[in-house]
Amino acid sequence: MADTPQLPGHIQAAIDRNLARQNRDAFGRPADSAGITWTGRDLSGTGIEGSANPLHAFDTDDGLEDEAWTKVSQDLLDGNADEKDVFNVLQNIRVFAAVVPTVAEATHEKRADQHGKEFTVESDKEADVALISLKAADGRGALPVFTSIPKLTAWHKKARPVAVWMPRACLSAVDEGNELVVIDPGAHLTYVVRRPEVYALAQQRAWTPSYEDVEIAQALSELTDLVPGLSQLAMAPGRGVGTQTDNGNVVAGGGAGPELALVATPTDPSDTVGSKLMLSTLQSLIADVPILAERADTVEIVLGSSH
Repeated sequence: MADTPQLPGHIQAAIDRNLARQNRDAFGRPADSAGITWTGRDLSGTGIEGSANPLHAFDTDDGLEDEAWTKVSQDLLDGNADEKDVFNVLQNIRVFAAVVPTVAEATHEKRADQHGKEFTVESDKEADVALISLKAADGRGALPVFTSIPKLTAWHKKARPVAVWMPRACLSAVDEGNELVVIDPGAHLTYVVRRPEVYALAQQRAWTPSYEDVEIAQALSELTDLVPGLSQLAMAPGRGVGTQTDNGNVVAGGGAGPELALVATPTDPSDTVGSKLMLSTLQSLIADVPILAERADTVEIVLGSSH
């Protein structure tokens, strides 16, 4: 009887490495990462949000900008919308995260057979993908997302788009350690979603801008009597709430901060030394206001006038 043909050693080794990496169930059949066999798996049926694809909601996505975003961004440019209007739209739109290919290093794993004899399983370098993150001017991490594929590819030629609901993108941003989400970097209108708004979107809950938050105002009102020389403490939008388009037009939202301005009016504006002491004391006290740290992304203290 003729000998059974043997594969070349390097080919057999590659097959063995591949088999060693595969997930299998208790009977040795190919399975998913949870050990559940693929045999008999039915992936047909209705998908998310009525999609024909059961795995995702974007099988008919044309990659273009959502109409709701087009409208609210134009309203923002025209002065007919604010950050609350934008937030309401962001709760329900699809965006594109940007990923780039990476290469994982080869691994060498020691294993033992049923007789206790050790052998080494070597894995080849494998392709993977990673989310792109940015660094804001203050050093914080920021996740870029895009309202259309053309805007993404114009910003980064090698990046690949991943369609995702905006709340899910914000959840990924938080999971990756990013406090900001930047919508359409490099476009005509680049819009920064600051930390409290990112968290609210990720948790799918309501959000109020810090400069309109009644509960913050109430907490700050309790500090007035504790600060020498402070006559009044008021809240206003910070100078960094708004942003500019690429041609210099100012819009009332989407800026990186400062978000909240605390306007401190001294009892005696002519007392320069007293005003400095007032500001220093106030700065120390607001650091211990939990609701301020939670709901205001960045805070600036501004010296007010009694006139």
